[in-house]
Amino acid sequence: MSPGEAATILFTTFGVLFLLRVPVAFALALATIPVFFIESRLTPVLLMNEMFKSYDAFVLLAVPFFLLAANLMNSAGITQRLVDLSRAMVGHLPGGLGHINVVVSMLFAGISGSSTADAAGIGSLLIPQMKKQGYDIRFSVAITACSSVMGVIIPPSILMVVWGGLMSVSIGGLFLAGVVPGVLIAGFLMGTVYAYARIYHYPVYVRSSFREFGAALLHAFWALLTPAIIIGGIVGGVFTPTEASVVAVIYTLFLGLVVFRSVRLRDVPRVLYESARLAAISLFCIGTASAFGWLLAYFKIPRALVAVMSEWGMGAIGTGFVAALAFLFIGMFIDAIPAIIILGTVLWPVAEAAGIHPVHFAIIGVISLAFGLVTPPYGLCLLISCAVGEIKVRQALRDVAIILLPMVLVLVIVILLPDLILALPRWVMPRFVR
Repeated sequence: MSPGEAATILFTTFGVLFLLRVPVAFALALATIPVFFIESRLTPVLLMNEMFKSYDAFVLLAVPFFLLAANLMNSAGITQRLVDLSRAMVGHLPGGLGHINVVVSMLFAGISGSSTADAAGIGSLLIPQMKKQGYDIRFSVAITACSSVMGVIIPPSILMVVWGGLMSVSIGGLFLAGVVPGVLIAGFLMGTVYAYARIYHYPVYVRSSFREFGAALLHAFWALLTPAIIIGGIVGGVFTPTEASVVAVIYTLFLGLVVFRSVRLRDVPRVLYESARLAAISLFCIGTASAFGWLLAYFKIPRALVAVMSEWGMGAIGTGFVAALAFLFIGMFIDAIPAIIILGTVLWPVAEAAGIHPVHFAIIGVISLAFGLVTPPYGLCLLISCAVGEIKVRQALRDVAIILLPMVLVLVIVILLPDLILALPRWVMPRFVR
């Protein structure tokens, strides 16, 4: 079969299965079966072989451990401490709880690496409070969902770990490159909250005194050490990303059991079970997506795509916009991890041919896929936030669209200004990011 014929069979079969509401992980596996039977050189046994080979990666151990660390943080009450600190920092601004929502999401992102844990943990705390204080429930749900995407952009990030492991890109470099976009997104979100507060006259808190701020900072000090330990350890070469995820679990468990005493031993099995369940879903997606991606490579589909797009002569910026649109589109329908394996591996040769830096391309992909967490029909963070706020998804869509617009502007800045994104990793890790 030609690359075009193979791509048509694979993507058409997957599309039909998706429309029939077959779970994405199963749809990816089932979409490969017709090709195995049509192509005489392939056997269905290869499907299982490629799946198991994809699991044989040390770096993927970071996925369940980071998920476990995030769940332990929620159980240990660390989220509430971050909320208290955020209130002392920005609660006096117009629309105080909205600003607190954004800032605590940024702080939580630096600990968990998971947007869904962010949406569930912070949403359950802040959405009821915002509703009680007179905030429109649609706005409350929308700002919670949109701010939670920082969980996979600000380091540490599960998506960056997966991307770096699959495409041999420095994970430390990716973590550092995510800092500037994450801060920009937080700043743009706070600007949007300010505009909403002026229009709808949302309430504010009394400005905290220096002593109150100091008390809140001291209260959250041990929690704030987590990103310093994780990022500092990886960038400083003390441990690998996988080892960092284990350190995060041990440190968070120590905080919950010993320092804060907010986690009981009998709570640990429940947290372990929930984390294992979520990790199993993600890792199964990785296996089936890897088999799908292997077939794309086997039929030289990425090479054919490079040949087609090179004739267009778009250059680095044009290719960056095309890649972002592709990631944004696929992120609306499937989870980010299989999207990285399928689309990332296909588009990377195109980006490389256009002269895009591998770290820059990864950040474009991660940010674009992160936005898919708040766009229907997939929009997992939006679904979680709507469930917490007890409203239907369509009720929050208008506010999500308004809040998402300035966030898309950050993506445009990332595409147009690669040196801005690469400045920090080049400064801190010049040997690995040139």
